[in-house]
Amino acid sequence: MEQLPRTRYSQEFREQSVKFFKESGLILVEAAKRLSLPKGTLKNWVYADRQGELTTVGKKQSSLTELELELSRIKRELAEVKMERDFIKKCAAYFARESR
Repeated sequence: MEQLPRTRYSQEFREQSVKFFKESGLILVEAAKRLSLPKGTLKNWVYADRQGELTTVGKKQSSLTELELELSRIKRELAEVKMERDFIKKCAAYFARESR
């Protein structure tokens, strides 16, 4: 499976996510799920915050060009269409078996 470009998060979102994790009392995996973040991403932010380096996270990332954004959108759309196609194939096979 092809990997999509990394998502760019704002500094404010990073700070609010770390604050939510600290104040919620949730385990990291559950907090990440509620924030719709990969658990490794939140873990990195929490670690960076403990080191006093949260403000430097993501500074080295270049912003995406319009072409990269479009490619990312098309890849997501393609993955969704493939899932729908596979579901339809399974349904067709199921109903073909049932009609025999």
